[in-house]
Amino acid sequence: MTERRAILSGSTFEEEIGYARAVVDGDWVHVSGTTGFDYATMTISDDVVEQAEQCLRTIGAALAEAGSSFADVVRVRYLLPDRADFEPCWPVLRRRFGEIRPAATMLVCGLADPRMKIEIEVYARRPATG
Repeated sequence: MTERRAILSGSTFEEEIGYARAVVDGDWVHVSGTTGFDYATMTISDDVVEQAEQCLRTIGAALAEAGSSFADVVRVRYLLPDRADFEPCWPVLRRRFGEIRPAATMLVCGLADPRMKIEIEVYARRPATG
């Protein structure tokens, strides 16, 4: 039977809506769309670049708990309400993904809370063990 387990970040949204920050399913790690909220304090910066950095901190923690890392990411999706906010985030995103070059898509769309300026979702394949 394939291993399947949920990873929670402590976000109140996970409980209120009914989802997990990430799901490990065998070798795959599916990380939910992650916004710039610091889930320990449930605060969010007004700055899109700081939000992107916080998204990546939260995603990194979920990947680590899953036995994975950014090096294992094969797919990333960026969701932003304002396309002009994407380019300022490029240096932050390049630091995490520039060497691994995952498949990527950026979509312009509304997010659940008007304070949210970016949401990032990733899929990773865990390294073989043994």
